[in-house]
Amino acid sequence: MKKLEILTNGLIKENPVLVLLLGLCPALAVTSTASNAVGMGVATTAVLLGANIVVSLLRNVIPDKVRIPSYIVLIAGFVTLVSMVLEAFAFSIYQSLGIFLPLITVNCLIFGRAEMFARKNGLIDSAIDAVGMGAGFTLALLAIASIREVLGSGSWFGVGLFWLRENTTAIFALAPGGFIALAFIIAIVNKSTKGRAGKRRDFGCSGCPAAAKCGKERSADRKA
Repeated sequence: MKKLEILTNGLIKENPVLVLLLGLCPALAVTSTASNAVGMGVATTAVLLGANIVVSLLRNVIPDKVRIPSYIVLIAGFVTLVSMVLEAFAFSIYQSLGIFLPLITVNCLIFGRAEMFARKNGLIDSAIDAVGMGAGFTLALLAIASIREVLGSGSWFGVGLFWLRENTTAIFALAPGGFIALAFIIAIVNKSTKGRAGKRRDFGCSGCPAAAKCGKERSADRKA
């Protein structure tokens, strides 16, 4: 893949939230305001970038049998670092994100990119992939939050929007509003791309990262 393609891949074609449906917990939980969405997106991107870089650098060092717990330890370390930075320099966002900030550790997006991309590619490509996927994740959260905050609170980034401020739709400020906004945006993406963004892929053995190992085990079983 060309570097530009890697960078733009996460925006629409493989958007983590709108196409791959990863990281839906923060996408629904912290998108009541646009500022929270941007804060979560930037924090997740920072963790994703750090994790991808380290996994790529250590991909030939980490033993295959312990790579999953190793990834979790690495991701948890970066989450702790990001949390400390937010607590020191953006305390209001740190408080708003609450428990969902440490839960970045188990975000499927970060673990998935480490497993499926960073451990198979070089440092530069892995860093570019992290930036692209992080940007797509942030934009998806911002789109959901913008709909919810504008319609549910009559404001955007905390700034009141005249007529909408006096005519809000309360459901968008509540949990069901997150599902409605997410479904609406996914429908727009599917319509605009004519379904190509979420095109069905082959999930057979050839696309599995453990295919080689599995094949060896099957051969050993046959010999036995």
